[in-house]
Amino acid sequence: MTLSAPPGALGGHSLLVFLMAVTVLLLVAQLLGRLAERVGMPAIVGELATGVILGPSLLGHLLPGVTAWIFPTDPGQMNLLDAVGQIGVLLLVGLTGTHLDVAMVRRRKATAARISLAGLLLPLVLGLGTGYLLANWLSGSVVTDPLVFAGFMGVAMAVTAIPVIAKTLSDMRLLHRDVGQLTLAAGTIDDAVAWFLLAVVSMAATVGLSAGSVVKAIAYLIAFVVLAALVGRPLVRRAMRFVDRSPEAGPSIVAAVVFVLSGAIITQALGMEPVFGAFVAGILVGLPRAANQAKLAALRTVTLSVFAPIFLATAGFRMDLTALAQPRVALAAVLVLAIAIVGKFAGAYAGARLSGLNRWEGLAIGAGMNSRGVVEVVVALTGLRLGVLNTATYTIVVLVAIVTSLMAPPLLRYTMARVESNEDERLRKIDHDTWNGLPAARPAPAPEERA
Repeated sequence: MTLSAPPGALGGHSLLVFLMAVTVLLLVAQLLGRLAERVGMPAIVGELATGVILGPSLLGHLLPGVTAWIFPTDPGQMNLLDAVGQIGVLLLVGLTGTHLDVAMVRRRKATAARISLAGLLLPLVLGLGTGYLLANWLSGSVVTDPLVFAGFMGVAMAVTAIPVIAKTLSDMRLLHRDVGQLTLAAGTIDDAVAWFLLAVVSMAATVGLSAGSVVKAIAYLIAFVVLAALVGRPLVRRAMRFVDRSPEAGPSIVAAVVFVLSGAIITQALGMEPVFGAFVAGILVGLPRAANQAKLAALRTVTLSVFAPIFLATAGFRMDLTALAQPRVALAAVLVLAIAIVGKFAGAYAGARLSGLNRWEGLAIGAGMNSRGVVEVVVALTGLRLGVLNTATYTIVVLVAIVTSLMAPPLLRYTMARVESNEDERLRKIDHDTWNGLPAARPAPAPEERA
């Protein structure tokens, strides 16, 4: 019997380049993140800017030799960085799920559904129309069907970035607020629909659409959610209780990571995006009477401080802002950005107001839902890979992701200062502080108490 040769190890030079790239990304992301906090912005602002500054948009344009030395264009090297980034975004989304207050979402499920529906349909329709009008102007060279290009633009306008919203809310200490919980809940519904729409549009760009493929995609989505509720929930609860018997936090952290990655594996195998499975698995881990959340504090620290910044930094590497020097591209970018902001903001605000929320709560939810972030980047990367988007259109879509993510923090800070806190939020804050290893001190008094 002939034994096959073992796979070759990562070469010395490739390993050197990989380690250097990760070190530079992490160091610059940390510095820019701290700088952002110094000027009153969440760290995510600086972390998102890292890839733009180090990539072809700035450093690669001004000093291409330096960029090529630190970040070679070899696909294999970029794949290594992408792999680290993917682990980061899956853990980030999973940890986001652990913070979702399922009981509150159940109580206000109609509100979350209305916010999600209005915040999804309006930008989707506007995006489809804009994409169809711009198809002959800006679309890629492989797929020429304007309907396919319009579909990608519609999905890109409709998505909401759960990872970016989660990190923004976490950085701003707003995860415990009802508005933050409703934003996460509505964003989850948006993203679930968006992954399905992305799968449909991707099929249209490759093999074409059929009734059977659409029904199959819907069946997989429903089956996964039902399986998670009926089988995953008791399994996760029993497993986490078992590992929590250990006095060390290690077993609990490993179990949580395994469940999050397993959820991602299942949805990826079913043809859906892995982040959806990671988020659902995170919800199961975070359910009451499941995990000892205080033992996951170290995992949250490493994810938010190391893995997430690397992913956010790598997102900017594939965009080239120098393409905006072309008047046609610049005009299209302004148009798409305006429609994206107005559509998402107006839709989410309308849904919130129809649900009985006051003006400031509606504006805060609109600001949070408007953040596109990494989910928009995933849509853009898919369109670029399939040839539906070219470099210019990819840059426009990622630009929307960055600008809307940068808009969220100041708008949230301004609006949430005018939203009164309640007792449930204060109790939730104590729980979140305990989960993150912080002393369970009494939360700051509500505005009416300070008065």
